[in-house]
Amino acid sequence: MSGRKNVFVTLGLTLSVSLLAAALAVLLFTFHYGHLQFDLLNAVCGEVVEQDPQARRIIAAALKEYTGGNADGSAYEDVLSSLGYRASDFSVPTYRQSLWCIGAGFLAGSLLFACTWAYRNRREALRIQALAAYLEQRGTSAAPILPASPKAASGEDDFSRLEDEIYKTVTFLYQTKEAAIQARNGFAENLSNIAHQLKTPITAISLSVQMMEHDLAAKASCARETAMPPISPAVTSGCYLEQIQKQLQRLTRLEEALLLLSRIDAGTLALEKEEVDVFTLLVLAADNLQELLDASGTSVEIPEQGGMMVMADLDWTMEAVMNLMKNCLEHGGGGKILCSYAQNPLYTEILIWDEGRGFAKEDIPHLFQRFYRGRNAAKNGIGIGLALAKEIIELQNGTLRARNRPGAGALFEIRLYSH
Repeated sequence: MSGRKNVFVTLGLTLSVSLLAAALAVLLFTFHYGHLQFDLLNAVCGEVVEQDPQARRIIAAALKEYTGGNADGSAYEDVLSSLGYRASDFSVPTYRQSLWCIGAGFLAGSLLFACTWAYRNRREALRIQALAAYLEQRGTSAAPILPASPKAASGEDDFSRLEDEIYKTVTFLYQTKEAAIQARNGFAENLSNIAHQLKTPITAISLSVQMMEHDLAAKASCARETAMPPISPAVTSGCYLEQIQKQLQRLTRLEEALLLLSRIDAGTLALEKEEVDVFTLLVLAADNLQELLDASGTSVEIPEQGGMMVMADLDWTMEAVMNLMKNCLEHGGGGKILCSYAQNPLYTEILIWDEGRGFAKEDIPHLFQRFYRGRNAAKNGIGIGLALAKEIIELQNGTLRARNRPGAGALFEIRLYSH
């Protein structure tokens, strides 16, 4: 459709210029032909007056009648034909002059058309040059928005639409490039964090094994020198085995978290949508942490505020809530973990907070970054729990934010939207 439109535009331009040139040629020829008629009539009348001076009055009256509109129609009598003359007998002397007028009009029209066509091509060349410069600049750095073309200001044409499509394509490619660079940098950073997290328990296990070997060798040497029976290895290395067991548990948690992160990044984490009671969700999360709660002397208060249902995956949402409660457990100082929830037509809000010192101000913007460990992070933490909780909540059309309460303590705010 655009190609046909271009043909119509070109034909219209050519026709308009041709009509203008033809009108100019007709105007010039009419003006010239009027002078020729006047000269011819002047010559005829001069000859008549020269032959008969008394005829001047008759000629003047005839000319006055003719220029006045030829009221009586007497001048329509074909006198010249009766005398044997034809129109071609009077046109031969003016033929060359007419050709000169027609040629001048044609030349003027051609020049006008050539100038118009050259101006149009120049405009198009400038637009193409500007577009090429934009693409070259965009390929090396972040170029500004493509400026509007001159024709786009008065009306959109095919070239304007091409410019728009190129701009959108280049912008999309640039954004894709930036996203790929960020993903690469994020991958490198995550890989470095993973290596660091793996190094800590592996080093602890290695040191515990070395200490076990050293302790067993020393006791065996002492037993040989004193002729005492060797002490059981289970008695001498019990504390080292306990340390190894703790570090192995930490490695297991790290492995599970990494597998979960990879599933989230790949978009393969299957979440089931079902009606979940908020009170039941909070109670189940607290029950799964009961052993840790008892060990730290922390209690969880969950008020029953009536049945409030949300559409969510019970198991994974409970996992997210457990991570939030665990964070409150580690930083709450052994006090209480408090919960509340409310619902409106837009979303269901769940609040979880503790009575501790709260978050450090500089940590708040980075709390949900993977592997980030703040100033007051737990000794055995790996910095994934809050990041996992946020991604699980967001996958279910929700938001998760963290802030400090006006009094004291850290607060997490979950909002699960209905639509």
